[in-house]
Amino acid sequence: MAQDMKATERRDRLNPVVFMGSAAGILLFLIFTMTFTEKAGAIFNAGLAWINDTFGWYYMLAAVAYLVFVVVIGFSRAGSIRLGPDHSRPEFSLVSWASMLFAAGIGIDLLFFCVAEPLSHYLAPPDLAPESAEALRHAVPQTFFHWGLTGWGMYVLMGMALAYFSYRHRLPLAIRSALYPLLGNRINGPIGNAVDITAVISTVFGIATSLGIGVIQLNYGLTFLFDVPESLATQIVLIVLVVILATISVVTGVEKGIRRLSEFNMLLATALLLFVLFQGQTLHLLDALVMNAGDYLSGFMAKSFDTYAFAGDDAQQWMGWWTIFFWGWWIAWTPFVGLFLARISRGRTIREFVTGALLIPLGFMMAWMSIFGNSGIEMVANQGLVELGQQALNSPQTTIYTFLEQYPYIGITASVVTVLGVVFFVTSADSGALVLANFTTILSDVNHDAPIRLRIFWSAVIGLITIALLMAGGLDALQSAVVITALPFSLVIFAIMAGLTRALRLETRKADARQQVSGGGIQGDWRERLDRALDTSNRAGTAATIEHAIRPALTQLAEELKSRGQTAYVSETEIDGEPLPRLTLQVDLEEAPSFVYEVRSQRLRTPSFLQVDDDYYLRLDVYLAEGALGQDLNGCTRNQVVHDVLAEYERHLQFLSTAGEAGAVPAMPGSIGDMDSMPSAN
Repeated sequence: MAQDMKATERRDRLNPVVFMGSAAGILLFLIFTMTFTEKAGAIFNAGLAWINDTFGWYYMLAAVAYLVFVVVIGFSRAGSIRLGPDHSRPEFSLVSWASMLFAAGIGIDLLFFCVAEPLSHYLAPPDLAPESAEALRHAVPQTFFHWGLTGWGMYVLMGMALAYFSYRHRLPLAIRSALYPLLGNRINGPIGNAVDITAVISTVFGIATSLGIGVIQLNYGLTFLFDVPESLATQIVLIVLVVILATISVVTGVEKGIRRLSEFNMLLATALLLFVLFQGQTLHLLDALVMNAGDYLSGFMAKSFDTYAFAGDDAQQWMGWWTIFFWGWWIAWTPFVGLFLARISRGRTIREFVTGALLIPLGFMMAWMSIFGNSGIEMVANQGLVELGQQALNSPQTTIYTFLEQYPYIGITASVVTVLGVVFFVTSADSGALVLANFTTILSDVNHDAPIRLRIFWSAVIGLITIALLMAGGLDALQSAVVITALPFSLVIFAIMAGLTRALRLETRKADARQQVSGGGIQGDWRERLDRALDTSNRAGTAATIEHAIRPALTQLAEELKSRGQTAYVSETEIDGEPLPRLTLQVDLEEAPSFVYEVRSQRLRTPSFLQVDDDYYLRLDVYLAEGALGQDLNGCTRNQVVHDVLAEYERHLQFLSTAGEAGAVPAMPGSIGDMDSMPSAN
């Protein structure tokens, strides 16, 4: 633990083990796939069949377990904990946040499947008569099942874990950090490297699968509009062009490129949805949406455990190509979308995060799939558009364009779909490149992003993997590869659940301990307390409080603790944007969380109800490791500061005593004011 009086300068740098290990695995895959194309395709298909036969039941149970876990955590006492220090607040508005999580989490695949999947379930269901009334009723709810709560539960679990450990405990923004409560500093060794390498490879294949599906869709859109040839060569050119656009976007960062593109796409998608709704049988579509939602929710538990064990081989094969593929696809995207959700969700409470990230995408997805799906089924079942049904089963990338031909303004709507496809493609690729770059970088600050050159590298890698999978067999190879690579990472998610459970249990015990120890606050004469409440100190007065009360009080306490065998020290750090230095007392305890008491200065506008001359005043706010207390030390004496620190120290010891009754208390790193306490990810 560093004890310097000034913070040392740190730079973002490459994590060589994770980067080289991931790059080596991907390079071997590229060489094999592009050299032995037919053999690679056969291996992928055989792998998918083996996993479906051997682990189909496991994928179903795992998907349910992930969702139940996030719901229980979100609505437990731990739901009030912030994904960051207690004083943090969300960086993005609700609209911007919803747009980004939607664009990154689903993207272009909605265009590919919105007509094709409901029609497929109507025309070729696994255990119902094709084109029957039962198949009609169950087609859209089955689609909801593949795109709804179960998949988003996986994203939420990963995003919650990454944001909690990184923004609240200052651990690296990497998958390994979620295992800290289980492994301690061993996450910085071979186990942590292996976990992060697995996450990177799984993420690359998950994104490549989505982009491969997207480029097939985009190629047909250009064929439809401009007679561009539908071929592998065209798809490779499109991938190169889109990767260039994604690179430009990712270089500008989350706040500009990715955020603006996501908001634009959300508006364009909403406009297209409303067009289809009002051009079709509006009231019937709204009735169907309500009924589909009810069927999905009422049958959710039964669907979640339905492995078609008694439905025959055809149904089992159907499950492999649909449900198991989707669960593998969601799992493969979990590191990518989870880290991106963490990146844009700092400052929200766990309950806000769980509720918003589960329900906001669910609502839009239900409306989208129901309106497009039921409209497509109506065209086939009642209007005799047989061609649309055949396309859904044999060439799903064409269905959205044939579907829109049945409405007016096909030139405009087809162009909108193509633009949506391009922008969805770009937002998925740029978000993926940013996340992969962060995974393979040791960041000096979890609020930073990886260097631009590394984002460019991963943008190019995503493009190459997508090309390789298309060469190895198109859509079938994409589906097979994603299910295979997701299997090992599904086990990592269970370990993350265990680590997060242990850490959150300690947090709630700490809150209980604070309530059990009475006292605290600044004591003294009541007139002095009134003076402090109305205090609007200027810089000189605040500096005097630091000089004559806070600094000597913290120093005196540190010396006294040292004399009693404790490891205690006071640090003082200049921070850009803060008018006065931060003072921090830290007491390190063996194999237990450190005690941190930090004082920060803050410049605020003077409230209008106080009759003073100055427009601004300074506060001296108290922060513990978990965030701000909302307490101002301005005007306090040395003795009052000492008593306040001791009250917080007693609460901390009470927490350690209470938590220790159930076993060892892991020393969660990352004091709020000391970046030197953050373990490196070497």
